[in-house]
Amino acid sequence: MRIAVTGGAGFIGSAVVRQAIDDGHDVFVIDKLTYAGNLSTLKTVSNSPRFQFLRADICDGAVMADALTKFEPDAVMHLAAESHVDRSITGASVFIETNIVGTFHLLQAARGYWENLPASRKEVFRFLHVSTDEVYGSLTDEGLFREDTPYDPRSPYSASKAASDHLASAWHHTYGLPVVVSNCSNNYGPYHLPEKLIPLMILNGLDSIELPVYGDGQNVRDWLYVEDHARALLTIVEKGVPGETYNVGGRNERANLDVVHRICDLLDKHAPAAAPRRDLIKFVKDRPGHDRRYAIDATKLETELGWRAKENFETGIERTIRWYLDNDWWWSPLRAQGHGVARLGLIAGTAL
Repeated sequence: MRIAVTGGAGFIGSAVVRQAIDDGHDVFVIDKLTYAGNLSTLKTVSNSPRFQFLRADICDGAVMADALTKFEPDAVMHLAAESHVDRSITGASVFIETNIVGTFHLLQAARGYWENLPASRKEVFRFLHVSTDEVYGSLTDEGLFREDTPYDPRSPYSASKAASDHLASAWHHTYGLPVVVSNCSNNYGPYHLPEKLIPLMILNGLDSIELPVYGDGQNVRDWLYVEDHARALLTIVEKGVPGETYNVGGRNERANLDVVHRICDLLDKHAPAAAPRRDLIKFVKDRPGHDRRYAIDATKLETELGWRAKENFETGIERTIRWYLDNDWWWSPLRAQGHGVARLGLIAGTAL
């Protein structure tokens, strides 16, 4: 296939690009290269004859339309988004602009491109809109998010993604654009921006500095290894039914504090320090509006499309820590630029 990937220089997007090229697809990456997009994430495939790159903003509809016309993709995988809840708390406007307005412009460009395809290519074309489980809100101790779970976003980030999900669905139902939507649980793995929980804990632990844990550390997330997610998204592009939604989850629920404890123990094993890393844990003021629990029911994806996660949390976190130990060439420059150094997500006037 010929696949256009927006946000392909980001964490999840780059995993999709690497997997797609390994699978033999031609890939055209469109990325604005904001703080979250880095061409170094694509180092292993940047010289491939199957790889092309365009630095562009999805909010520029004319550029998007021209790019799709020139590349002639069989599918568009839309991963470009502002995605950090903490950043959305103190700077919501860019989330509205990129996640909602940008998705609108991309949908319009894809619609114009798709409508001019010959019938045989129109039939197989897919637009995959990649979203998050955070649009569903917060769970109690029981239950799982299903594809029919009502939306209940709680942060500026999740609200902007919920809006973009609805736009994608509307473009399918109104205009016939063959849209498929996916909603995933929390990802982790190689090339994860150092300000996010797991890489922040790994890198702070390596530096033997404070490990800040929000609230009581009992917020629960369902963790999904990023390479498993990449395979899921390519499966959905190839087999997914237009108009359908597919939830992607790892079936690996962990409380945040348990995640941090496991990282500490593995760091002590693979990179011993003078004192146990657990001694570095410090509980800090919780994030405003912090959802208590997320958990995905991936049954539909597993039974209808045949996808299965290869990694459980224990194997995935071990692989992740080993990758960070072996690849300081990637994360050291980002840490030097300030990623993961300052606390994000505090409302003006609040303190730890």
